[in-house]
Amino acid sequence: MRIAILVVSDRASRGEYEDRGGPAIQAWLEKTVTTPFECERIIIPDGFESVRDTLIDLCDAKAFDMVLTTGGTGPAPRDLTPEATQAVIKKELPGFGELMRRRSLDFVPTAILSRQTAGIRGNTFLLNLPGSPGSIDVCLTAVFAAVPYCLDLIGAGYVETDPSILKAHRPGT
Repeated sequence: MRIAILVVSDRASRGEYEDRGGPAIQAWLEKTVTTPFECERIIIPDGFESVRDTLIDLCDAKAFDMVLTTGGTGPAPRDLTPEATQAVIKKELPGFGELMRRRSLDFVPTAILSRQTAGIRGNTFLLNLPGSPGSIDVCLTAVFAAVPYCLDLIGAGYVETDPSILKAHRPGT
C-alpha cells in the first residue's frame, strides 16, 4: 500500500512556514491503519498547474494507491486544489466533501468555506483535506471508514484499520 501526502502551500514550499498538515495526516494514518503502508510527503506551492501536474505524476507515473492533499481548499485566489483535483480525476466522489464539511461545521462555522472533494484516477483514490491539523483529524475520522472499500473497488492496495479507533466498512462483513 502506497500513500502520497501532498501538501499544497506557498509558504511551506518556500520554507517560510512549518507544515503541520502533512505530519497530522501521517500521524492519523499511523494511528489508525493497521496494514503496512509506505508514505511519501511532498510539499508544493499553491496553484492550478502545480497541483494538477503533481497529482497526474503521483497517480500515473508513481502509481500511488491513495493521494491525500492538504491545503488550498479555501476561497482565497490561489486556493485551487479542488479545481486541479477535478481536472485530474475520472470520477468524482462528492459525498466525501459533503460529509467533511457537515462534520466540521460542528466545530467551526468557517467550515462552510472549505471546498474539499474526492475522486478516482485509474487505481488511485484522491482526497482533499483542509490544512489545519484539528480539521484533518475531524475529516479523516468522518470519512475514512468508506476508504478501504473504495480502494477495493478500484483495484488499489488493501487497507485495514484498527477497529478500536475506526472500523473500516465493507458491505457483507
